[in-house]
Amino acid sequence: MENSIIKSQAYGKNLVRVVRVVRHADGWQEIADYTVRCLLSGKEFESSYTKGDNKLVVATDSQKNTVFYLAKTLPAEKVMTPELFAAEIASFMVNKYAHVTSCQVKIITKPWERMRFDNKSHPHSFFREGKEARWTEAVVSKTNPPSASSLTTSLVSGFYDLEVLKTTNSSFVDFWRDELATLPDMPDRVLSTKVLCQWKYVSSDLATLQQLPFDAIYAGAKRNTLDAFANDPRAWVHASVQTTLYIMADRILNEFAAVDDVYYALPNIHYFPFDMSKFGLKNLQQDAEVYMPLADPSGHITATISRPAKGKF
Repeated sequence: MENSIIKSQAYGKNLVRVVRVVRHADGWQEIADYTVRCLLSGKEFESSYTKGDNKLVVATDSQKNTVFYLAKTLPAEKVMTPELFAAEIASFMVNKYAHVTSCQVKIITKPWERMRFDNKSHPHSFFREGKEARWTEAVVSKTNPPSASSLTTSLVSGFYDLEVLKTTNSSFVDFWRDELATLPDMPDRVLSTKVLCQWKYVSSDLATLQQLPFDAIYAGAKRNTLDAFANDPRAWVHASVQTTLYIMADRILNEFAAVDDVYYALPNIHYFPFDMSKFGLKNLQQDAEVYMPLADPSGHITATISRPAKGKF
C-alpha cells in the first residue's frame, strides 16, 4: 500500500449555504441565495493522505468561514453575481496560501423573484417559482506554483432543471428501421424536456472575465433556449431534439462572443398518446388528445457546440 501514489486529490467544504442581502438607502433591497462548494488542491497536501500530516491542511471549516467572510467584506457587486463571487473566493485561496496550487469553487443559485403588486415591484419581498437553478464554477490555478504572480482562470456557467413543454411543432420521423424498431413515425407530438445548459468562457484572464456582463449572458442563454424551443421554425415540424439543441447553442454562440462553447443535455420526457381503440375511440396521431406521461425510461440527448477554429475569439 505504501508504494501506491496519489494520482489526483482535492478536498474542501461542500453545501455551504450563504445568503447576502444588500440594503439600499431608499429602502430597495436585493438578495442572493447560494450553495457553495470550495475545493483546494496542491502537491503539498499529499502528506495528509500518505502520512497523516495535517500541518498544511486548511480546515474545511476555515474554508466555510472564508465564504462567509468574503460575502461580508467584498463589495456587493462582487457577491451578487455568482461568477464574480466564485472567482473571488478561488483567487483569495490561491493568493493567501502558498501551498495551494488550485482552488475550484462551484456556486448554485436558487433565484428569488421579486413580488409585484399593482404592477409595482415590492422593495423587499420575494417568492420562489419553479425548480430551475443557475450555477457557475470557477477554477483559479497557479501557473508556476508556489508563486501566485501568474494565475489562470477557467470559468463555466449554466442552469439546470428548466422544465419546458410544447404541445405541437415537434416530430420524429425517418429514423433507422430494423427488426428491433417498434416506435412509429411521429409527425407531430408533445415535446417536453428538463434543460441542462452550460457554457464555457473564452478568456482565462481573471481581470478580463470580471468585466463580462454575466447576468446578461445568463438571461440571454435562457432566452435563446426558450425562444428556439418555442418559436424558431427550424426546430418545428420534421426536426428532432438534436436539431433543437443545435439551434439553441448556435444562437448563444452568435450572440455572445465571450462564450467559447455550449453544452446541452436534453432528456426527452415522453408523452405518448394513449391507445383507446379498444374503447372504440380514436386517440392516435392527428386524433391524439389524451396522453400518458412516461418519465422513465427517457431519451437523453447531449452535445457540446463550439465555434470553428478560425472563429475563435
